[in-house]
Amino acid sequence: MKRRKFLKNSALASSLFFVPSFVKALESVATERLGYKRLVIIQLAGGNDGLNTIIPYNNDLYYKARPKLAITKGIIKVSDDLGFHPSLAPLQNLYDNGELSIINNVGYPNPVRSHFRSMDIWQTASGAEEYLQSGWLGRYLDIHGKKPYNAIEMDEQLSLAMKGDHFNGIATNDYKVLYNTSKDPYFKNIINHHNDAHLSEHNLGYLYQTMIEATSSATYIYETTNVKLSQQEYPQNSFAKQLKNVAQFISSGLDTKVFYTSLNGFDTHANQYNKQTRLLSTYAESVSAFVKDLKHNDAFNDTLILTFSEFGRRVKQNAANGTDHGSANNVFVIGKQLKQAGFYNNLASLSDLDTNGDLKFEIDFRSIYATILNEWMQVSSDGIINSKHKTLNFI
Repeated sequence: MKRRKFLKNSALASSLFFVPSFVKALESVATERLGYKRLVIIQLAGGNDGLNTIIPYNNDLYYKARPKLAITKGIIKVSDDLGFHPSLAPLQNLYDNGELSIINNVGYPNPVRSHFRSMDIWQTASGAEEYLQSGWLGRYLDIHGKKPYNAIEMDEQLSLAMKGDHFNGIATNDYKVLYNTSKDPYFKNIINHHNDAHLSEHNLGYLYQTMIEATSSATYIYETTNVKLSQQEYPQNSFAKQLKNVAQFISSGLDTKVFYTSLNGFDTHANQYNKQTRLLSTYAESVSAFVKDLKHNDAFNDTLILTFSEFGRRVKQNAANGTDHGSANNVFVIGKQLKQAGFYNNLASLSDLDTNGDLKFEIDFRSIYATILNEWMQVSSDGIINSKHKTLNFI
């Protein structure tokens, strides 16, 4: 095969299989098998307004800071001081059943209000002044992964969170398309020429190996998942489709430890009320269907669901009836085996804000990650999360 054609087809393979082209040979990856517990990440991209998600409905300062934006009707009052946004009604049963833990005031020191940089910080578990090239889940895979399908992102591109130093997960928003792509004649042609001299001459042999692993992963996911299709009714939106696929993967017994999903649109600088209402409805209705699906297939006990956003919003509304980038936010943890359900901690003070008018963070998000690794995934967080971040007591 000519070198130009090989490189062209290799680029196509990389974009379709969503496995970065230049990764180290998979022999260097630990072969230890993964356990049975699964982690599902939900990323609310854009910076969800946590203060209108978990509402301090008895606090006059809340209404003073948001004369047009504060939620005044339909609040789901779940404690003497805090309530859910009305759109979160589908999650009330989880709260009442002790299957939802809300961790307030989550953030990190010297918060960054750039979407891209703050998301990088959350995905890599770095400090504000620290730049890492691998994600926290990718580093988990470096140590404990075996195959790319041990971690799957429901998207067309792999996020930084899922990229390790030596090992990556795999991304696909449609496993059937992924499988059909793996049968493309281009890839078979490349595989048939893997012994061509130019592969070794140009150090491209590992690209061939990566493609082989991607092809194998596509076949494994397709053949395993088609055994058991989901019967649960889901809302008709792309986020619900992600969760339905995840539920199908889990119920089919796919050897996948981590699933990564996302819901976009939370950058609500203007006309926030209707936008957030719609997005939170999409989130809550989809998650409710997902949990019902897992319970129906006896998979909920072994699944933990973590929802985060890269930052919260400013306490005071802006002139466009929206909110600007803030800092501390709430994190939702859903599961059957929670040690502390309900509110893990109190909401931050609205009278003692930081110099930018934001809530002061209390819990470092990396402590949540360390807790999930140590207590849920039952591996040491050493080498994945900085050791100074201690385990919490919510799972």
